[in-house]
Amino acid sequence: MYAAKISMREGRKRGLLFSVGVCITVMLQTYIALIFARYIGKHPEIVSMLQKVALGIFISLTIYFIFIAKDTRREIRNHGENSKRNRFFLGIFIAMLNLLPLPYWMYLSITFSAFGAFSFTQPQLLLAVIASGVGTFASLALYVQFFRAKEDSQKLKLNMNYVIGLVTAVISIITFFKILRQI
Repeated sequence: MYAAKISMREGRKRGLLFSVGVCITVMLQTYIALIFARYIGKHPEIVSMLQKVALGIFISLTIYFIFIAKDTRREIRNHGENSKRNRFFLGIFIAMLNLLPLPYWMYLSITFSAFGAFSFTQPQLLLAVIASGVGTFASLALYVQFFRAKEDSQKLKLNMNYVIGLVTAVISIITFFKILRQI
């Protein structure tokens, strides 16, 4: 959605430049996740430790989004003109903050590998990385091309940080019970 916002405010070229930055980071994250998934597939005892680490991370995220994060309902001021290069690096930076491709690709590759639909060979790793980049760019390009805000629409009166905090709290609780069940 941030690509669509940039496109609306600064033009489609800058929105696409932002999208390219996001894609580069997503491709790197995909590759790292696939390599890590290959390692985890060979060492399943690591999964227990990762669940405990994930619990700590989700609890921290819950606390952050519910108690610390700023209100998303407030207007963000425009701080003047930004260069094209800044949009590219902003895309890289924002995509680095989003760590969801890592567990997604780890889970997906391990699951497909278990069914024999994926192997951790170099050509398949490369194909998965390229596919993640192309898919990410295609979806962001569609946002940039077709998303237009309604001028008279009512603003959402919900602080999205509370929604994210609630989601991470639910994940924390589920993970906690999974760990307790294993003990």
